Amino acid sequence: MRFEVLVEVSLRPGVADPQGQTIERSLPTLGFAGVHGVRVGKAIRFELEALDEPAARAEIADMCDRFLSNPVIEDTRVTVTATDPAR
Repeated sequence: MRFEVLVEVSLRPGVADPQGQTIERSLPTLGFAGVHGVRVGKAIRFELEALDEPAARAEIADMCDRFLSNPVIEDTRVTVTATDPAR
C-alpha cells in the first residue's frame, strides 16, 4: 500500500525559539499588531510504501526518532493517509 505522510515538527514548550521571537517582534513593524506566541516548526511531506497503516506508522516513528526530528527538544505530529491505488 502507498501512504501520503505529513510529519509536523515543532519545538517542545519551554524550548527557546529565536526564529519565532524574531518574527513576533517584526510583525508589528509591518502593520500586523496583536500577534503573540509565534513558534516556528517544519513540515515534511512524502509518500511511503508499506504493508499496512500500522507498519507505515512504525516506520515513520523510527524515521522521526532517528532523523526527522530531535526527540529531546522537538515534538512530532504525524498524519498518514492511504492513497488511491489507481494512481
